[in-house]
Amino acid sequence: MAMIRLTAAQAMVRYLSNQMNEDGERFLAGCWAIFGHGNVAAMGEALYHERETLPTWRGHNEQTMAHAAIAYSKQLGRKRAMMVTSSIGPGATNMVTAAALAHVNRIPVLLVPGDVFANRGPDPVLQQVEDFEDGTISANDCFRPVSRYFDRITRPEQLLTALPRAMATMTDPAQCGPVTLAFCQDVQAEAYDYPEAFFEPTTWHQRRIRPDEGELARAAEAIKTAKKPLIVAGGGVHFSDACADLRTFAETFDIPVVETQAGKSSLAWDHPLNLGPVGVTGAESANRACAEADLVLGVGTRFQDFTTGSWTVFSGGAKLVSLNVQAYDAVKHGAMPLMADARVGLRDLASALGSYKGGLNIEGFKEAWFGKVDPLTDAPAEGNELPTDQQVIGAVQRASGPDTVVMCAAGTMPGELHKLWKAPRPGAYHMEYGFSCMGYEIAGAMGIKMAQPERDVICMIGDGSYMMANSELATAAAMGLKITVVITDNRGYGCINRLQMGTGGAEFNNLLDHSSAADSNIDFAAHSAAMGAASVHVSNIAELEDGLARPKDATGPFVLVIDTDPYPSTPHGGNWWDVAVPEVSERAEVNDARKGYEAALLERT
Repeated sequence: MAMIRLTAAQAMVRYLSNQMNEDGERFLAGCWAIFGHGNVAAMGEALYHERETLPTWRGHNEQTMAHAAIAYSKQLGRKRAMMVTSSIGPGATNMVTAAALAHVNRIPVLLVPGDVFANRGPDPVLQQVEDFEDGTISANDCFRPVSRYFDRITRPEQLLTALPRAMATMTDPAQCGPVTLAFCQDVQAEAYDYPEAFFEPTTWHQRRIRPDEGELARAAEAIKTAKKPLIVAGGGVHFSDACADLRTFAETFDIPVVETQAGKSSLAWDHPLNLGPVGVTGAESANRACAEADLVLGVGTRFQDFTTGSWTVFSGGAKLVSLNVQAYDAVKHGAMPLMADARVGLRDLASALGSYKGGLNIEGFKEAWFGKVDPLTDAPAEGNELPTDQQVIGAVQRASGPDTVVMCAAGTMPGELHKLWKAPRPGAYHMEYGFSCMGYEIAGAMGIKMAQPERDVICMIGDGSYMMANSELATAAAMGLKITVVITDNRGYGCINRLQMGTGGAEFNNLLDHSSAADSNIDFAAHSAAMGAASVHVSNIAELEDGLARPKDATGPFVLVIDTDPYPSTPHGGNWWDVAVPEVSERAEVNDARKGYEAALLERT
């Protein structure tokens, strides 16, 4: 057997450079890296020599570098991924939030934080977290609950088993998620004789799990006996390339579709069977259909509380059938499981349904919904009126085209975009709402643009999220990534302020004017310009629309800042969300809210 002597770091990078997807592309598109002690000497040297096959990019924060990697993979339907490496201390723990985000959203990302010395000779090293009762623990153990696969590399030969396991996890449709390989820094530099065959190119094919015959028969029979079935389209529709199959299935059997945050854009917004967003941030058209349905077929959804309205949306007692590649998700809330890949499952289910037709009458549902909400996105009658977020969305919608991807993550905009954005085709809507992670937006927009350079990427972000993580705007400028960033400045956390008020609380510590930061006055246009973006502050919706035409000539990120009203939200649609209200308070508003909360709990039970 032919052998080659490499350091463990060199072996890792060489192996990863030769892992391919079924389209003939390298599965790992590149590596984000901030070097420090624990990865600069060995991992840095290894990445340098493979920089042509595994490019290395430098960001400004480990968390946001990982966010960019996650958005890249999500936009490509998990067909490719990226690696992120860090030093052993705060660099590593900075990535834990991103690992949790990837875990919740089922997105592959390879995290390689440096770790302590395996030989323990210089213990405790700089940045080492010592456990007084367990000598095997390091800061990287924080990754265990937020990784789909976790391993600590303490000997060079362990890569022979750890790396294939990592790839198998990242390419498995059911187990897909973040992989953490904590890499002891002395081991990275140790040499070992590896088999040359280990580095031969390997192709990882997308596994498409077919339904069990019994589950398929039971699901088909349940649908055949239903008079008013409904489909809930989740993110798994996108990940399995099942959008066309979903459309065919819905049309063939005349079954309406509602969309989760992750599933939005599975059908074009104007498809007659697409009733729009479901749940807490849903449309009246969708939630009304859910209440009337006698069977709900979930396709690739994990039935998160925002989707189900904390399990009150299906108030008519509909039977649940869950088509999902992951058994854990397929049986949630007593659902009848149909464990399968979404594309294959829909095709097999279609064959089993024969000439069946659904009977849910949705006549006028969409027309009534759009009749209520379309006026909200119109420009204000008075040009200098402080605009709402809905009016900002309207301006961005009018400036968008068929290749536009609108993206967001947290705050006010996810709910408003879920309700109001009209996605013309699959992939036109990118929302990180599984973890609702503030700070994902700018880094995520970078990842989307890197994944699909031909797309027009518009990042919607509030001032609160911008302040949490804006540093990758400088990275986007340096890399010449042409993204449009729309910053809505409502002076604080407007979304949570409304929730605070809605549960009877006094306005406190959310808007800047009601906090210790009341005197804060940030010029976001000047700040973004200082990081290399072209930027402008606009005074009204008309100026915003004019500004949105300018990015066509930009060579890098273009930022538009607009002041908005923090209080209005779309008054139509939506559903109850279980947010616990204090049982005891000196405020009458809280006590009243508690009574309403208890009444809602009784209705759910």
